[in-house]
Amino acid sequence: MEDSSSTAIDQTDYRILRELSKDGRASDVALGERVHLSSTAAARRRKILEERGAVRGYTADLDLSRLGFSIVVMVAIELSSQAEQALNEFETAVVRCPSMSYCSFVSGDTDFLMIVHVKSFEDYDRVYRSELSTLPHVAKIRSSFVMREVAQRTVPPILFHGLS
Repeated sequence: MEDSSSTAIDQTDYRILRELSKDGRASDVALGERVHLSSTAAARRRKILEERGAVRGYTADLDLSRLGFSIVVMVAIELSSQAEQALNEFETAVVRCPSMSYCSFVSGDTDFLMIVHVKSFEDYDRVYRSELSTLPHVAKIRSSFVMREVAQRTVPPILFHGLS
């Protein structure tokens, strides 16, 4: 059997990925119709894409605002040390922050960027005091409140540029 991890992604695979990025719940029949394959071929290719890690999983796109978390805060964090132990301790601790939905180690004058979701400014004060300020090795926290979301994509359209 051919090793699926060594097979290049072709135009048909990209069409399948485009359709799955729009509707991850698409049945194999619907997926096949949209990309002009039989349902069996669509199912086989989907499975290969999943096994190769091109599709990491399927989730529901929750409207956090409707669920009471109407304020989004971009948080820039600088650490007092960039030693490996400090980075590891911070990363281990930040994963346990229940209000954080995204965190990345970044280049530049900030060490980490986070996205935090809260119900109110008072709620952010609580998060700041009980979650963010207790993280190890934090030297500076800068918070920016999102005024209006302009665009949000799970996949940049350039990935599918040129597909028919």
